[in-house]
Amino acid sequence: MVELKEYLLYDGRSMNTRTFGRTGRSVGEVGLGTWQIGGNWGDVAEADAIATLQAAYDGGVTFYDTADVYGAGLSEERIGRFLRETPGARESVFVATKLGRGGDPGWPENFTRAAVRQHTEASLKRLQLDSVDLTQLHCVPPEELRKGDLFGCLDELVDEGKLKAYGASVESMEEALTCIEDGRCASLQIIFNVLRQKSIGMLFDQAKAANVALIVRLPLASGLLGGKMSAASVFAEDDHRNFNRDGAAFNVGETFSGLPFSKGLEIIEAIRPLVPEGISMAEMALRWCLDHEAVSVLIPGARNPAQVSTNIKASDLPALSPELHEQLRAIYRDQVVAHIRGPY
Repeated sequence: MVELKEYLLYDGRSMNTRTFGRTGRSVGEVGLGTWQIGGNWGDVAEADAIATLQAAYDGGVTFYDTADVYGAGLSEERIGRFLRETPGARESVFVATKLGRGGDPGWPENFTRAAVRQHTEASLKRLQLDSVDLTQLHCVPPEELRKGDLFGCLDELVDEGKLKAYGASVESMEEALTCIEDGRCASLQIIFNVLRQKSIGMLFDQAKAANVALIVRLPLASGLLGGKMSAASVFAEDDHRNFNRDGAAFNVGETFSGLPFSKGLEIIEAIRPLVPEGISMAEMALRWCLDHEAVSVLIPGARNPAQVSTNIKASDLPALSPELHEQLRAIYRDQVVAHIRGPY
């Protein structure tokens, strides 16, 4: 059972918190994904990035997720600067980063003990930390997860105090279950949203039984579930929603949750009439994720404070009705599943 608490914010508002698995830490149930402020979503100016981090902090966000490859370390550097310059932030913010996809030395050398240590030390330097709260293997090959050697490398860094805990960001349910069976991961990061529901039946019970925290990335399916895109939408040249629509750069499942953009837009129109009065589609989509108690934290991204504000509103909303959940389940089953591409 996920423990729900109330976290008092500086402006008098409140955000529900959930216990982050076996770490015992409480985190705001809506966190912040910082891929956007590092790169591959179009350029974000330094001032806008820091303002986004500050808005999240002021809104009760205590879980910041980043990776060493987001902007070749830029996302980590910006978080490090924010933590250094914001009184009290380091004590209350849970910092999660990732390793394994960096270009120095690159695959397959990234999966050696030396490389894991090298990448950890580099992240600590950019984040300006002596110890990181959570490091995650960043969608590494399934065979590396099955071997388990990487977990042993991370155990050494935990023993040395450089990591407080570690987990894995995965692409498929098979990979997630491999990690749970191994027993050493404190967390799993998965794609989970209205358009990606497979983990409900395949993972949630197992994760709860093992007390493994679940971090939900892409809860808005790269913005599709914001309900504001159209066939005329234009993305920046360096935005993955432009260059990775068909998996040209990395796993196609990471962009629009693996759906062809045109099919995704078609499905959004089927969902639009179901959005309850008084809330946006984005708020409904985030609330839908939070209605699953196995979820520990969502990490929707944001490029500016306005997007942060929209994201955190989901924590204040009541649970969606069982009827709405069933309607969204039917759309997923009948209109979505057959069109998902990439590992799932």
